[in-house]
Amino acid sequence: SASLFSSDAICNFVICNDSSLRSQQIIFDPDFFVEKLHHEKPEVFMELVVSNITRLIDLPGAELAQLMGEEDPKLPGANSTASGFFRSLMSLKRKEKGVVFGSPLTEEGIAQVSQLIEYLHKNLRAEGLFRVPGNSIRQQILKDALNSGTDIDLDSGEFHSNDVATLLKMFLGELPEPLLTHKHFHAHLKIADLTLFDEKGNKTSTPDKERQIEALQLLFLILPAPNRSLLKLLLDLLYQTAKKQDKNKMSAHNLALMFAPHILWPRNVTANDLQENITKLNNGVTFMIKHSQKLFKAPAYIRECARLHYLGSRAHVSKDDLDLLTSPGSKELQPLKSQKRSRLDTCHQEETQQRTEEALKELFRHVHNMPDSAKKKKLIRQFNKHPTALTPGSDVPTSPAPRRTRSRSFSGLIKRKVLGTPVMLERKSRDATPEPERVSKENVHLVRAAPSTA
Repeated sequence: SASLFSSDAICNFVICNDSSLRSQQIIFDPDFFVEKLHHEKPEVFMELVVSNITRLIDLPGAELAQLMGEEDPKLPGANSTASGFFRSLMSLKRKEKGVVFGSPLTEEGIAQVSQLIEYLHKNLRAEGLFRVPGNSIRQQILKDALNSGTDIDLDSGEFHSNDVATLLKMFLGELPEPLLTHKHFHAHLKIADLTLFDEKGNKTSTPDKERQIEALQLLFLILPAPNRSLLKLLLDLLYQTAKKQDKNKMSAHNLALMFAPHILWPRNVTANDLQENITKLNNGVTFMIKHSQKLFKAPAYIRECARLHYLGSRAHVSKDDLDLLTSPGSKELQPLKSQKRSRLDTCHQEETQQRTEEALKELFRHVHNMPDSAKKKKLIRQFNKHPTALTPGSDVPTSPAPRRTRSRSFSGLIKRKVLGTPVMLERKSRDATPEPERVSKENVHLVRAAPSTA
């Protein structure tokens, strides 16, 4: 159903060579099974994502419990008596709730505020956008209109882009908690500390951008749906604003200074409460703005694990994917001849092959980035035992080769050589779809067996 897809789902077109199918719009969503698993089995999904987050960053027991919502977040300044008057004033301000402003984030609130974002996309050239304050009287008029649900025409010329930009910051600042939530605060501090290792396995001062992007992708997957939707709209806007910094004089870093207090800082804290972390938090938001176009898709191995949860093995991919594409009311695709069906199956197999190869390369990168250890050497030896194993930076073999059995597919290779899953599971799955419980255990095993930097 449509509820399975997030508002920012990215759809790609899969084009087959069959001329009779060219008139059909065949849509393939690479995150389909990720969204399906998130919607239908949130606990399994959470374990899958969080286990990979802890593989990338070190979260002690208390911080991990906070991330999963099992404990209340312990935030800076919570027990401090300093600046008590300031905190009381800010807290009092947020108690004046409106329908949109000051209320918990809802789809209705996002729909109203998205009007501001849409208008600003068309007015990104104003110098000092988001830094220069707007007119307070016009802002109050606009705020009342948004709270009451009144239709507004931002293009009428009544409002200035600085009015709208300031009001957007005001909306974010009056949310009960930051857009990235209190639960995720400590995880973002740890992401800022991810750096590359040298040849001897020692940490360097060079940020590990690939791991930082991967960790943010995972964290964003477990944000509440309204937060994730608005975060994507906001980061898209800030990314486009920074691209026009020659006109508006607002770089990604300048924008981060304006928005970090609203989307990442804990509520009711001062700069003194954050002390040495303030630079780290501001730089973290700068990084999000610069790389925003990569952060809202699931990593390849999460897609593969979610797919395996439902399909079990490659033996079922073509049939099940075809069933997904062919709706009960579609009479054109159902009476396909065997030759046409074979071509469509081949198309889907090639797509699955490509995604599986991406997942395999992802695993190699994780192993390659691990500090030198006996575990790393053992994993590398396992990869090198197979002549077709891919190493970081190598290409997929293009020379013609005889048709392999399914147990030697890339999916099977990952299971047998990397993850140690018995081949018998895949052989049994050829004739019958595995029971849901069986598949769930297999995927938990896949996740826990992934290389760890710990």
